[in-house]
Amino acid sequence: MGRTDERAYGRAGVDLDAAARTMDLITREVASTYTPGVLRGLGAFGGLFELPAGMRRPVLAASTDGVGTKTVLARRYAAEPGVLEGIGRDLVNHCVNDVLVQGATPLFFLDYVASERLEPDAVAALVRGVASACREAGMALLGGETAEMPGVYREGEFDLAGTIVGVVERDEVVDGSRVVPGDAVLGLPSGGLQTNGFSLARRALEGRLDEVLPDGTPVWRALLAEHRSFLPAVRPLLASRLVKAMAHVTGGGLPGNVPRSLPPGTGVRLERGAWEVPPVFDLIRSAGGVAEAEMYDVFNMGLGFVVVVAADDAAAALSLAPGSRVVGEVVAGAGVELA
Repeated sequence: MGRTDERAYGRAGVDLDAAARTMDLITREVASTYTPGVLRGLGAFGGLFELPAGMRRPVLAASTDGVGTKTVLARRYAAEPGVLEGIGRDLVNHCVNDVLVQGATPLFFLDYVASERLEPDAVAALVRGVASACREAGMALLGGETAEMPGVYREGEFDLAGTIVGVVERDEVVDGSRVVPGDAVLGLPSGGLQTNGFSLARRALEGRLDEVLPDGTPVWRALLAEHRSFLPAVRPLLASRLVKAMAHVTGGGLPGNVPRSLPPGTGVRLERGAWEVPPVFDLIRSAGGVAEAEMYDVFNMGLGFVVVVAADDAAAALSLAPGSRVVGEVVAGAGVELA
């Protein structure tokens, strides 16, 4: 086949020059994340990564996710410093937390950016955020894809998704099988919505995004608060072998996520008031007329990550994970009870 006519392709909505410029802008950021395991990275048809030496029975943990409609809000405030970079960090941190639940250490990441029209500077900002979060997690941004898809996405909008691969020794996998009633439930604060519930939040707060919360934070800024990586807080707990189970509180809130990590016949009782609920959640509830029960079904309500340890180990665990607090206990039964 002959070479594609770039002018005709441009009239169809795809700009090959923009694609080339985007690649130029992101190459250095991607290369800055490479770890010793990277054998082939950006530019190859598929990345190559060598597993760490010395592992006895390595188990790979993988997850794919996105940032949902948080991108719509980010696009609206894209001119504000750090907003697009923040969305890139959100994506990586979300995925890091998902494999962390099984006790895995991140190895490498692949990102996917799609839009109606390719804007090289915007894509470069997203990838800068992805790369910075990858560096902090000690993992390589091994490759990815940038897609220009006119007719699929609405004008001006974009989507961002990613895939993570981590590794854990087989006998160190955290699977929740040792959890028993009486175990302590520790919570780590989210600081905000993370990357879930934005369709409801945007509807509830339409017209109020530029208001200021009681703590002085603009509503839009509180909504775009970074999805935290819980790797730094949880890593010392894993090293101490104190962890019995973990849950990343994403879509479905506490009732939809905590039980996923528990064995049959167990549930948790969480104590209201044991953690701080950020004020943006109160505003969503009141402005949107959302029932409290639905708020807990949709949002994390201030708890971004949950760790289960033996009751006798709770004090030691709290000392190893700054910012954590005891928020409840494991009980016989099923599901999540809010006391």
